[in-house]
Amino acid sequence: MKVQSSNYLKQVKPCLKELLNRLLAKYSYVSILASDSKAMTYNVSKRGTIISEDTILSGRGFVAKVYDGSSYGEYSFNDISEALLKEIEEKIDSSLIPLKDSLPEGTEVISYEALADEPITFCESTDYVESLSDLGSEKIISLLTSLSEEGRDYNPSILDCSAGLRYQEYHKLFLSRNKDMEQNVLWTTGTTMVMVSKGEEIKYYFKGYSNLGGSEILKDMKAGLQITADSALALLESEPITPGEYECICTPEVTGMIVHEAFGHGVEMDMFVKKRALAEKYIGEYVASPLITMRDGGAAAKETATYFFDDEGIPAKDTVVIEKGILRRGISDSQSAMYLGTEPTGNGRRQSYERKAYTRMTNTFFEAGKDKVEDMIASIKYGFLLDNPSSGMEDPKNWGIQCMVNVAKEIKDGKLTGRIFSPIVLTGYVPDLLKSITMISDELDLGGGGFCGKGYKEWVKVSDGGPYIKAKIRLG
Repeated sequence: MKVQSSNYLKQVKPCLKELLNRLLAKYSYVSILASDSKAMTYNVSKRGTIISEDTILSGRGFVAKVYDGSSYGEYSFNDISEALLKEIEEKIDSSLIPLKDSLPEGTEVISYEALADEPITFCESTDYVESLSDLGSEKIISLLTSLSEEGRDYNPSILDCSAGLRYQEYHKLFLSRNKDMEQNVLWTTGTTMVMVSKGEEIKYYFKGYSNLGGSEILKDMKAGLQITADSALALLESEPITPGEYECICTPEVTGMIVHEAFGHGVEMDMFVKKRALAEKYIGEYVASPLITMRDGGAAAKETATYFFDDEGIPAKDTVVIEKGILRRGISDSQSAMYLGTEPTGNGRRQSYERKAYTRMTNTFFEAGKDKVEDMIASIKYGFLLDNPSSGMEDPKNWGIQCMVNVAKEIKDGKLTGRIFSPIVLTGYVPDLLKSITMISDELDLGGGGFCGKGYKEWVKVSDGGPYIKAKIRLG
């Protein structure tokens, strides 16, 4: 089934068009983004049951963008009607545009050209089998309770098993002089986390699930519960690792974290404008193994970060960032692209209608290669298979990364020994790590369970992943 259009946006669209026409009589460029979104979270564990609306991802509102011949201004509001049109118009005229004349002395005002506004009209929707809203909270909690209880009963060493779901159904409308675009998107994510103990020692293993769809994800969660429990129990026998550089194989989840932290943030081109990203100096140069091709874009994959146009009205794209080891381009919002003299890549995203659009990642991943995972393991004399990433951070100005991984499985003479090391800190200089990649699997997987912040805020949905990769990595 296709996600249906928002009745609310249908209702207010005539008013939005009227406001657009009034503003176009004064300003050479005007756009209006309208959004209507609902998101819910559910979680069941031994500690209790949680049902809540996600306030960051839910809401209705609008943002109008106008151009006065040299500068852009944005005005957000959360209500519109025929009676409010004059008031909104006056606030834009009297409060928004004059702001540039009251900037502190010495502040440079940059002049911009008018944004391109090519004619585009479409209405697109994603597909689903059954949405969580159709399933209903009572049924969702019943299914999650069953999962949680099954996990807790699996082994006496299991302290708790939490099972959670989150979904967002959002509808967006973008209007300008020549554009009339609508998109309706539904994504769902799930999590299971098993906590185990041995004496005073406590370990946990986390497994995430995601799709560009609905509650069909519950079947995957049930199917993967035993593996999650067994993985948690295996951690009770884990050992601390001896720090050093090792030959490693990364699962698609760990590859995705490296992709996201190593090059995702580093090629967000609003960081080029601020001179905060080293990647700007390496366009056209080798920054990775020739085996590596990296992509990003709302149209690059079908996952939780998929969309049909970004929050500045640029149709979603599939951008090749690294091509056979060479850094070809970054990703950008419209404003940074205009400043840098490049084409926008459709990566202008807002946390909500109340927030500015920044350059943000979407579906970010390495392309698959030709190697078999078993051959990759067999090629290692001594090293580790890295799995279950938990967190990461990057320094785009100096190209350093630091990531946490929960599991390192020992490989000796081309075979997994059964020994597990945990926890693991993965560090390194990005080009050194990526240039050391010598094998890439023919399997590829993306996960979209996470969010990404710009610094410590401005949260948006992202997905990342790729194939298994073999590389030299510093572990500690």
